[in-house]
Amino acid sequence: MEKTFNEQVYDVVARIPSGHVASFGQIAQMIGRPRMARFVGYASNNKASWHLPWHRVVFKDGSLCCGMAEEQYRTLKSEGVKFDEERRVIMPIYQWDPERDAAPLDIRDFPLVF
Repeated sequence: MEKTFNEQVYDVVARIPSGHVASFGQIAQMIGRPRMARFVGYASNNKASWHLPWHRVVFKDGSLCCGMAEEQYRTLKSEGVKFDEERRVIMPIYQWDPERDAAPLDIRDFPLVF
């Protein structure tokens, strides 16, 4: 069965490693839907996904999300992410590159064995 748009988004967000960020547009691009960055944001509003590291998702210029900017800033800073003088993530350094930055394996990648 093919995964829904939201499920595809959640799979990507779950893989963003600590100390890195991804933009809404980057996530949309990664799932093959490059013009749907706004819908990636909508996916974050689903209560079923609140356990995911949404604090690691930012705007393409490194700006933080309005509703949770202060908490997002503190959490990213605690993970070692650095910001410019306008409190934007320094994207050339901290933007996640799955090819370059090893992401932790997710238990959902392994089949259930009984």
